[in-house]
Amino acid sequence: MVAESTQVTEEEVTDSGQGGSSTGTSGGSVAGAAGKGQGRLKKKTKRVISDVIVHVYASFNNTLITVTDVKGNTLSWATAGGCGFRGSRKSTPFAGQVAAGKAIQKARELYGAESAEVRIYGPGPGRDASVRAVRDVVQITAIFDVTGIPFNGCRAPKQRRV
Repeated sequence: MVAESTQVTEEEVTDSGQGGSSTGTSGGSVAGAAGKGQGRLKKKTKRVISDVIVHVYASFNNTLITVTDVKGNTLSWATAGGCGFRGSRKSTPFAGQVAAGKAIQKARELYGAESAEVRIYGPGPGRDASVRAVRDVVQITAIFDVTGIPFNGCRAPKQRRV
C-alpha cells in the first residue's frame, strides 16, 4: 500500500554575497573563500504521495480534517473554524464539507494524492458530508469508523434519594 516516490528537479542557487575575499590583511586567507554556492546546482526533491489517509475528527462543535501519509506524517489539515465558520455555523455538515475539500485539495496539489483511506472519529454532524467532499476530489479505498467505545465507561452517578 506504500506508494511514495520522489521527483527530482534541478534548481540553480544564487547568492547575493560575492564570497570572494576576506577583510583580513593577508591575501591568502581561506576564511571567506570557502565557496558560497555560486553557479552550483542543488537538487531539490518533491515528494509524490499517491496514497493518503484522511482523518476526520467530527465533534459537536467543530470538524477537524488531517491528511497524512501511510506512516502518519501530516501533509495538510483544515478545520471548519479555520474556513471562516463561526458559532453555530461551525457545527454544520456544510462546514465539515468545506474543511474536508480544502484539506484534500491542498494535499492533491502539493503531493499528488490520488487515492485515500478515510478514518472517522467522533459523533459530530460533519461526518458524512466530509466523506462526500473527499470522494469528489480523490478515490476512496476504505472507510473506517475509529470512534472509541468505552469498555466500562465512567462511574454512574449515585442513587437519587427523594
